[in-house]
Amino acid sequence: MSNTFLIYGANGYTGELITRMAAERGLKPILAGRNAIAVEELAKKHHLEYRIFSLDETDRVDAALQEVDMVLHCAGPFSITSAPMVKACLRNKKHYTDITGEISVFETCAAFDPKAQDAGIMVMPGVGFDVVPSDCLARHLMDRLPSATHLSLAFYGMGRISHGTQATMTMNVGKGGAIRRDGKITGVPSAWKTREIDFGEGVVKTGVTIPWGDVATAYYSTGIPNIEVFTIVPPSNLKMMKMARYIGWLLATGPIQSYLQKKIPAGGPSDAEREKGRTLLWGEASDGNGNKVESRLQGPEGYTLTAIAALNIAEKILAGNFTAGYQTPAKAYGADLVLEIDAVSRQDVV
Repeated sequence: MSNTFLIYGANGYTGELITRMAAERGLKPILAGRNAIAVEELAKKHHLEYRIFSLDETDRVDAALQEVDMVLHCAGPFSITSAPMVKACLRNKKHYTDITGEISVFETCAAFDPKAQDAGIMVMPGVGFDVVPSDCLARHLMDRLPSATHLSLAFYGMGRISHGTQATMTMNVGKGGAIRRDGKITGVPSAWKTREIDFGEGVVKTGVTIPWGDVATAYYSTGIPNIEVFTIVPPSNLKMMKMARYIGWLLATGPIQSYLQKKIPAGGPSDAEREKGRTLLWGEASDGNGNKVESRLQGPEGYTLTAIAALNIAEKILAGNFTAGYQTPAKAYGADLVLEIDAVSRQDVV
């Protein structure tokens, strides 16, 4: 066993943050990506090895994977990049993790479950803010109410988002929403439902449904067949989401997408902004007999939480703590996984 891992897309905003925190922990990941100048500069800064390749260079991908035990995939958009890396991990029998929040990626990874079990590897997308805290909250609610048939989750991220995250959101702007109904992922109009969310600490906001990753993952973690996920957006954004019901086809066209993508600012939140940022989560589970449980969770800013959660899971895998096949964070490690992160707390609402 090599007892190290590969960070692919290390030069992206989140990949660079994970790399920095990994070096601070004394870990020695191998950095990789397509941008030779950026990856080399980052590797030299942290005294780490690096490899340069694109995902269609099969020989180079396989050679790099043979040097490690697992991959932490940070190169989005994951709807394009995830499947080639998962297939490479299956070929080379190496564990796969990523930081996606895209429903389609979770479902594609789930379809690889039999092959992952045969290869003896774990495939776990979503080891960051998408979806560790919400997945753990979902599992906690199910543990409190095993008879639950309906699950609602909400999150409120108080901080700026990165270029990569905005790019993925923009790419999906015309695709509408999604919920899980009777065990099936079901498309719904953009901004399909709103409701008041009490996050505690005097923070009450109007949440709107979005096609967040938990629509996929919470079902595997809990078995609850009906799932909705809400987030908080400014009123102007909510208005645009509702307009997307009618002009989504236009927003999805090539020329409009090109224009919108060019308008996205580079980079992400500064260290000072991340230090000030926080995330609030809320969840509710209910059954058909009138029983209901409600819980809240608070944690650090989303990108900070992503880096810590991803590295915590990487260390578990490298230590041999994994379950072969497709897994979600809470299914593999339990509802208290997120509580291993400093500054994360959870409360049950009575």
